[in-house]
Amino acid sequence: MAEDNDARVADAQEVEQISWYHSIDLGNGIVTNGRKDFSTCLAEADVVFDHDVSGKSVLDIGAWSGFFSFEADRRGAAEVLSTDSFAWEQLGGRPGFDYARSVLAPGIKDQFIDIMDLSSEKVGQFDVVLFLGVLYHMRHPMLALEIVSEVCKEHLVVETHMGCTHLDYPAAEFYPTDELGSDPSNWWGMNEPAIIGMLKSNGFETVEYVPHPIANWAPTRGFFHAFK
Repeated sequence: MAEDNDARVADAQEVEQISWYHSIDLGNGIVTNGRKDFSTCLAEADVVFDHDVSGKSVLDIGAWSGFFSFEADRRGAAEVLSTDSFAWEQLGGRPGFDYARSVLAPGIKDQFIDIMDLSSEKVGQFDVVLFLGVLYHMRHPMLALEIVSEVCKEHLVVETHMGCTHLDYPAAEFYPTDELGSDPSNWWGMNEPAIIGMLKSNGFETVEYVPHPIANWAPTRGFFHAFK
């Protein structure tokens, strides 16, 4: 768990000047006004951390504002590394992460690195890896999971948009431009059998699927707990 001896106290005026993706409780009666509301973040956290992370090392890939990094620390993780590049640089997400970390968990480490550049040599290996809201943004999702698997020792948590959910065999939708949410960074919508198969093909022996806890998000999004 990160040491918080040098933590600052959140200031409402400072917080309002920052663009937030996650809604994060900073204490002092302040919750950031994130694009993802606080109740959704909490509901997702209960799924993400359904398996205990206390005493474990955790890698949060695509951390953005850092809600799940800070939640891993709050739940007793021994070590947390937050990584990002796209959201921190192109979407203006780095100031929020830095501010929230300074308040909640100054000891959390960070690394600015693209997902496709991850390796055990560059970041190490972690007991638990969080890969939340990222897979469908990958041009090469199978390769991305191969890279993520290499830095994961035990347990990978994937949260992703899903497509072809009406089919009971592995299938995927491809979005060549901005068909999904008018966002050209969205590339793929794989269904549950496809994602389970991809995870097992990348070294995970057991995979558990959990529908998204917010009813109006299901079945377009889901969680996968994958174990080696």
